[in-house]
Amino acid sequence: MVVQKNINLLIGTYTNNGKSEGIYVYDFEAESGRAWFKNKADALNPSFLAIGAGRKQVYAVAEVGDSDGAVSAYSFDEDTGTLAFVNQQSVEAVGPCHVTTDHRGSYVIVSNYGDGKISVFPITPDGLLGPLVQLIQHEGSGPNTDRQEGPHVHSAFFSPDDRVLYVQDLGTDKVYIYAFHPEDVNNPLVAASPAFAASTAGGGPRHVAIPEDGKYLYLIEELTATVAVYCWRCGQLDRIQDVGINESGFQGDNGGADIKLSPDGKFLYASNRGEANTLAIYRVNAADGTLTKVGNQSTLGKNPRNINLTPDGRYLLVANQDSDNVVIFARDISTGLLTDTGHRIDVVQPACLVF
Repeated sequence: MVVQKNINLLIGTYTNNGKSEGIYVYDFEAESGRAWFKNKADALNPSFLAIGAGRKQVYAVAEVGDSDGAVSAYSFDEDTGTLAFVNQQSVEAVGPCHVTTDHRGSYVIVSNYGDGKISVFPITPDGLLGPLVQLIQHEGSGPNTDRQEGPHVHSAFFSPDDRVLYVQDLGTDKVYIYAFHPEDVNNPLVAASPAFAASTAGGGPRHVAIPEDGKYLYLIEELTATVAVYCWRCGQLDRIQDVGINESGFQGDNGGADIKLSPDGKFLYASNRGEANTLAIYRVNAADGTLTKVGNQSTLGKNPRNINLTPDGRYLLVANQDSDNVVIFARDISTGLLTDTGHRIDVVQPACLVF
């Protein structure tokens, strides 16, 4: 394990409360687990962020509930933490809630929760967002009539080799599978065959975590607070295991939120931002990808919307949206267990953590 010194931590927030201003940059000291404010950039509800190839650009959604949703590009100076607005494009959809890029930095993919669309933008050689080239509309619904009356695209993640894009649709209980063809400038995403893998009926797919070898996919289901394990075989996802997030006996409302693998791939973490406000800790079986529950850890706050681990795996950070802070845990790399460092980052409505 290589111990890093100081690294940049970017925090996306919700600004519609009138107290948060946008994207915040902190200097995170890996030796102590402390963080110091470094810089910020004004932005409207930058609830999810993605770092461009080469770490020179940052892409942020503007999550609004009407047709004014957008995605913005910023240039980023790693030394000073300065974010400079470059340009913005309309997503031509409602409620953009997630953004990602392929590893080569050729496209930006935006997931739109409100109306179940995927927006695709090319990235120019100088890091700008080009005009929208592809807009994909999902169809369907799920058994939860309150939350699944229609499609709700919640996230999109590339496979490690960039050949496949997995798109989680909370409203239709499906993980859609798209082949990625960056050379096709008009239709870089093409539905695979089969075009999707089903999740639990009423489960509500939200986010996934994928190991570096791409053999497995770990899906967090928001509505049931369940982690589903899939194995990638011959161009399709086979579901091999379901494990709960909550502690035994929990009876409250669920709200599965985020899921992350440790950098060494040996442990998996999943948050329940409902009434539980806990993280589930799992050990990953290297032979077959299945999970064994190690325990649960309180997030020491409310609504753990997003979690992330430092690149060296020594710390896990939790963005407690309704507590207006980020809690910093030290992580035992042998057991996967977490210990509160006592360090906090006070920021209003944190929603996304990116190193």
